[in-house]
Amino acid sequence: MEPIVNKVAKSGLVTIDLQQFEPQHEIAEFDLKEYLYMEMILKEKDYRNALESFDWSVYSDKIIAAYCSADAIIAQWAYMLIVTHAHGIAESVYFGTPAQVRERCMLDAIDKHDWTQYADKKVLLKGCSDKELSPSVYLSATQKLIPIVDRLMYGEACSFVPVYRKRKLSSARK
Repeated sequence: MEPIVNKVAKSGLVTIDLQQFEPQHEIAEFDLKEYLYMEMILKEKDYRNALESFDWSVYSDKIIAAYCSADAIIAQWAYMLIVTHAHGIAESVYFGTPAQVRERCMLDAIDKHDWTQYADKKVLLKGCSDKELSPSVYLSATQKLIPIVDRLMYGEACSFVPVYRKRKLSSARK
């Protein structure tokens, strides 16, 4: 009886799980809807007073997703005041829903990552994850990998979709 051979291990395939780019800090929401008069108007004096008396420690070491879920026009200074109060307490403050902020943080992490370790390799972007990932996360990683990898695939090692293959120059063209 012949031993079982793990063809995936021998293939040199490198799997990248894009979940590794998830934000390291919890994302907490700050919905300005809670500060609107009749869910329509932001009164500056009332808003400033509410921010002054708010316990900002609840955002300690968290990423704040600042947005307004009500259909209201919010002046830019309202968001700026959130940063003023959260500065030095929260990890950072972004505009957007928690899902939008998560995506932005992942895109920032992908942009900062050193992709050169995958040069001339067969790379598989893992398809199944615990959490759903935005197509923009896959697009961003693909843009980083295409210039350097030999091959790029999507899915799982046992069942993948070829996405890219570097074209080799024939010996006659060299």
